[in-house]
Amino acid sequence: MVLCDCGKEALILTSWTDRNPGRRFYGCPDQGSTCRFIGWVDQSNCHSCVKIIPGLLRNRNMLEEKVKELKSETMKLKKILFLSWVCFILYLSM
Repeated sequence: MVLCDCGKEALILTSWTDRNPGRRFYGCPDQGSTCRFIGWVDQSNCHSCVKIIPGLLRNRNMLEEKVKELKSETMKLKKILFLSWVCFILYLSM
């Protein structure tokens, strides 16, 4: 068990910064605490990981944003399709 400077049991967290992507570290469980970082759990990442992982994360974030846009566009098109069917039915009933 690893204790942080405030005496609480440290959590194992994951860093997603460009310098240490995917690297595990001990951190204070108290979000507002000044003793957030305690130490690394593992060895430093290989040089190629530091280059590759941030790009993969950016690509994933761009794809997630694109999925949100496509879902919004799909919903809009479904509403237009529904409205067109309602107009078509009203036209036939006249």
